[in-house]
Amino acid sequence: MVPRKLSGEVPQPLTYKQALAWLYSLQRFGIKLGLENTERLLRELHISLGGARASRAVSGASPETSAAAKIIHVAGTNGKGSVCAMIDSILRAQGYRTGLFTSPHLVTFRERIRLNGEMVTEEAVASGLTAIRDLVTDWDPHPTFFEVTTVLALECFSEAEMGVVILETGMGGRLDATNAIQSDVSVITPIDFDHEKWLGQSLGEIAAEKAGIIKRKVPVVSAAQRPEAEEAIRTRAAECEAPIEYVAASSMETPIALAGSYQKQNAALAIAALRATKIDISESAIIRGLANVEWPARFQRWDERTIIDGAHNSAAARILFDTWREFFSDQRATLILAVFSDKDLRGICEALVPISDYVLLPKIRSARAAAPEELAKVWADTAPSLPYSITPSIADALNQARKRPHPILLTGSLHFAGEALAYLGGEPAAFEECAQ
Repeated sequence: MVPRKLSGEVPQPLTYKQALAWLYSLQRFGIKLGLENTERLLRELHISLGGARASRAVSGASPETSAAAKIIHVAGTNGKGSVCAMIDSILRAQGYRTGLFTSPHLVTFRERIRLNGEMVTEEAVASGLTAIRDLVTDWDPHPTFFEVTTVLALECFSEAEMGVVILETGMGGRLDATNAIQSDVSVITPIDFDHEKWLGQSLGEIAAEKAGIIKRKVPVVSAAQRPEAEEAIRTRAAECEAPIEYVAASSMETPIALAGSYQKQNAALAIAALRATKIDISESAIIRGLANVEWPARFQRWDERTIIDGAHNSAAARILFDTWREFFSDQRATLILAVFSDKDLRGICEALVPISDYVLLPKIRSARAAAPEELAKVWADTAPSLPYSITPSIADALNQARKRPHPILLTGSLHFAGEALAYLGGEPAAFEECAQ
């Protein structure tokens, strides 16, 4: 990217830290669902993937005429990141050049944009954000954090001429910034309640927003869904004349590097997505890709007695319960819990009560986090006989947990998982706080 001149002056390029400070400042604009800003950015920055793969609204191109990178677009409530990571790992095992865009990050912003499995460089982030900053100074409405981040990723993939790009929606689908790009397959992971403020109060409403990634005559691959969600997806697919395949839970025996039986469903969905895209993948690449896939904070074993999981809604907490039972049977955990205030606090607590022996509620570095005192009230109401303690930090919570005989489970949000990973890795200063 080349920064645009303003009023005859050459803007000063941003350092990596300055670029992130500017980007994070955009959170003041909140969440704005819509494609207009993203489409305008793609158009004015002349971004294309593989030559002509912008959305039809941007470039006028159609899937039949675009000579471009293959685009795999993934929406859903839970499992999106794991499915994206599996697709990326399998593709790289086959030798494809891949771009992977996911959110949120755990420790560093650079995790969100990966090229051939490697995080984007600080130099590319600084350069790309400098150009975008200089372009959008006078825009009204101003692009949001996620819109800018999405366009930054697409620019990086375009410049690197990636063969396959995997895009994870940030929230929803129909009006998500990632939906400004024409895809070759629409992938939908299990849908449940989350982000009701923006997506709707019923499962059908939420599913309709997620299903908005479905494009005309572009194949759809979906996990098995509850009836209300399935109906919304089928309706959208029929409107778009898009062939749809539902992928049932898999009994596959191929080893998967990610823990938990539920990851078999994610793997089956990833494989089906690749086949629907008509990408040539060998069985050996599938085996190697699944055996080597990395996706932290998904029932991640930090050491023999410490598990980190980013379960951040009640559905994910129920999956975490099942996975805990799978590995620890009836053994209970010393639970270290931190949850965002806009989540279903009671639902998450109710799911985790049966596997908890003692609960520690630390204060974490996020303005969105529920205050430990608020979470304590919910916990006390949910399980009056289960002891808990409020702690001032992750460090204090871990110190207390390690004095107890039980295995330790840190969970409640991906933000908390990232902060915990940074602390456990001895690099708490490396943790880049971001609310989105």
